[in-house]
Amino acid sequence: MADPHIYRFGHTDTIVSTKTQHKVLRNTYWLLALSMIPSVFGAWIGVITGFSLFTATSPIISVLAFLVIAFGFIFAIEQTKHRAIGVFLLLGFTFFMGLMLSHLLSLVLGFTNGTSLIMLAFGGTGLIFATMATIATVSKRDFFGLGKWLFVGVFVMAFASIANIFLQLSALMLTVSILSIIIFSAYMLLDVQRVVKGGETNYISAALMIYLDLYNVFTNLLVFLGILGGNRNN
Repeated sequence: MADPHIYRFGHTDTIVSTKTQHKVLRNTYWLLALSMIPSVFGAWIGVITGFSLFTATSPIISVLAFLVIAFGFIFAIEQTKHRAIGVFLLLGFTFFMGLMLSHLLSLVLGFTNGTSLIMLAFGGTGLIFATMATIATVSKRDFFGLGKWLFVGVFVMAFASIANIFLQLSALMLTVSILSIIIFSAYMLLDVQRVVKGGETNYISAALMIYLDLYNVFTNLLVFLGILGGNRNN
């Protein structure tokens, strides 16, 4: 999945006041909650219309199209993060990501227990985020050193995911999903602490990073649950 962490990782030398940190964190959470609305709307439209970018053309063209659009949005958001238009671009991006999620949701809804799996993935993602955010807020440990290792892990997973489009190996898909859940859960910890410690002072950038952490954990948790617990119609 698209990930803004390729642009930067670790912490900055910027020193900000506690009041500013709390304000950025509060605004980040509000924007993060708001961004879920277009995501859900995009996913709903995609499911009822049967939208799927990955069946419209060849797999490699579909992947390239997704990456161009996603990173185009991310670049535009980063360039406008100090202006109001940055918020609207972020919401447009989350709508697009919701639309891209619809194909996976449709596949899972094809299981007799599909709705339960989606709710379980949603609840699991929420629990992971609550845990990581709490640790990032109360822990005195500096987790910024994880950034370089997680950065490498994202590229390894991306390569494996692209390869599996052609290989179609369930075992590889399951392995990638597990590693993705672990890596992006760690990114939640890192990204929230970046805001808490004053390393990120822009709430639009912060919301973008944490949104993608949540998105990747949710999708991979859903794949994991679908592979292991999906019940097909007889």
